[in-house]
Amino acid sequence: MINGKKLIALCTSRVYEPSTHGYIVRLNELLKDEGYSLLIFTINSDIYWEEDRQATEKYVFDLIPYRYIDAVIIMDEKIKSHKIAGKIIRQAKNHNLPVVIADGHYEDCSCLGYDYNHGFEQVVRHVIEYHRVKRPHIMAGHNGNEFSEQRIEVFRKVLEENGIEFDRATMVSHGDFWADPCRIATQALIDRGDMPEAIICANDIMAITVSEMLMKAGYMVPHDVIVTGFDGYDEIYFTTPKITTASCDIIKMATATAELVVEAVNGGEPHNKLIEPTFQPNQSCGCPEHTEHPAILKNRFRESFARLNDDNRVLTFITSSMQMSKTPGQMVSQLESYKLDHSLTVVDRRCFEKDINYFTDKNILDSKKEFVMIYDSDYPERYKEGTLDLSSRDGELFEDVLAPSICSRIMEITNAGFPLIFNSLVFMDRPFGFVCYHFKDFLISNYTNTLSVTNAISIGIGGYINIRYQRTLLKEMDEMYRHDALTGLFNRIGFQNQLKQLRREPEYDGIPVTVLMSDLDGLKFINDTYGHAEGDSAIYQVAYSLSKSVPESSLSTRFGGDEVFSIVFGECDAEEIIRNINATLDAYNETSGKPYKVSTSCGYTKTVLDKEFDITKAIKEADEEMYKVKNRKYELRKKQQ
Repeated sequence: MINGKKLIALCTSRVYEPSTHGYIVRLNELLKDEGYSLLIFTINSDIYWEEDRQATEKYVFDLIPYRYIDAVIIMDEKIKSHKIAGKIIRQAKNHNLPVVIADGHYEDCSCLGYDYNHGFEQVVRHVIEYHRVKRPHIMAGHNGNEFSEQRIEVFRKVLEENGIEFDRATMVSHGDFWADPCRIATQALIDRGDMPEAIICANDIMAITVSEMLMKAGYMVPHDVIVTGFDGYDEIYFTTPKITTASCDIIKMATATAELVVEAVNGGEPHNKLIEPTFQPNQSCGCPEHTEHPAILKNRFRESFARLNDDNRVLTFITSSMQMSKTPGQMVSQLESYKLDHSLTVVDRRCFEKDINYFTDKNILDSKKEFVMIYDSDYPERYKEGTLDLSSRDGELFEDVLAPSICSRIMEITNAGFPLIFNSLVFMDRPFGFVCYHFKDFLISNYTNTLSVTNAISIGIGGYINIRYQRTLLKEMDEMYRHDALTGLFNRIGFQNQLKQLRREPEYDGIPVTVLMSDLDGLKFINDTYGHAEGDSAIYQVAYSLSKSVPESSLSTRFGGDEVFSIVFGECDAEEIIRNINATLDAYNETSGKPYKVSTSCGYTKTVLDKEFDITKAIKEADEEMYKVKNRKYELRKKQQ
């Protein structure tokens, strides 16, 4: 609870699937009546119990704000990962929160499940006792699988109660709960030639497959062979004939979930509850046509329509525009689109730091994220160029959806009474934030769009971060390529390229220029007496004094050795520049503690930057003037000796 508001976290996947969507609508309706707000943490891909499979979007479950919520609901058969569910349960228990499991079983949790055995038994009894079938066959799941063996046992029990001898070798095939292996098993039955009167399938997917293959082989369903399924898969209402089954009613599951949540939050002890599947005779066994949950079926059409007709051009444009943006503000401005209505985008502030590669830096991976909101569709003006604030405002870091910097806005949008849906933002298998969707309706087309929008934002921001870092690297490489490593001044190539570029600029045409040459005095003596490292140090000081003394717009260069020079654009007092160079070196000599003095000889020439300008000639003239100064110094030292 936060500020008197009670929060429930729902962990699931694929909120746009009609059955999950129907569950959410019913659950939110019941919890809202009890004063709760629903926060949905969801992934968009199936893990299918492959616990070690890389599925970085599961990071969304790490964002659950356990310190503020009142209970956790886990749709176990939707997430399909004991590892993820176990982690969520441990975190909840650490915060003394009740956990309700929908369609699964874990210790010390209130668990809801379907009475699969009783539901399957209704199907088998209908075939054997109502339709008087004497030669049935079961299309089971994986050989040795717990659920598959339970259904074989139910099949055996009903047969024996009706005086039919059970022979596993001839009455059992294994379709592994899926279409492709079921096709192989069905073809084996067809090839055998001794077709049973009925094929009772352990789930609806196999029933649909068996029915299609039998009709393709010339058998009539149900006239020649009765076919039944189990678990109420929505596709059975779109087949010909429609499949007899026992439906695991998702609306009943939602109702029972809400009841258990309220009981648990009010201090009730964890307990289990079974929901009895609803038997639904249909055309595939010879019974009249039956259609269940018309609203859910209508939503399936809507969801499919939305997928096929979604304006992918808009999302593609948004993604590419984000990637090619030059600044964070420009990138974020691309999110202002009807496709992102009713959404917030939150990221780790550090992903916009120029000097790190966010997606490969191990220190980033191992540290908590500093969440900052970069887009709010209700207030887009707050996140434009010049107004986007990427500073971290949190003291203690909370890496969840109610982190201090975003908590008040998240809580504000719960007031509308609709669920909030959270998707994690992932790029290169690295999570870097999340999107919060706050639709003010239950349109399944909106729920469906979360998948494509989250992907577009992830790729857009991730691509921008990568390209921005690549620009930084290219700039650094360019700096290395164009600049002298010792002095930091332009090298020969860098100087020539920069001068060539400036000569193309109209404002530089015909302006006066001064070429000023500076050469270290006594480099050979320093190298021979104190070593080349000291010689390099002396060269650096001369270069530094030159670059500090000329205007910022000048081109300062080291061509090699101890000679450095600058081109000063516009009128300047060259003698004053030389005095500043000498003063800078004098100040250095007073504090350096070196056993030698660093001094330089300078010369210059003035000319005009026009079409006749010859840089080689100008450098030579400045060099000659510099050597005149150097020779005068030499003659002066000789006289003093």
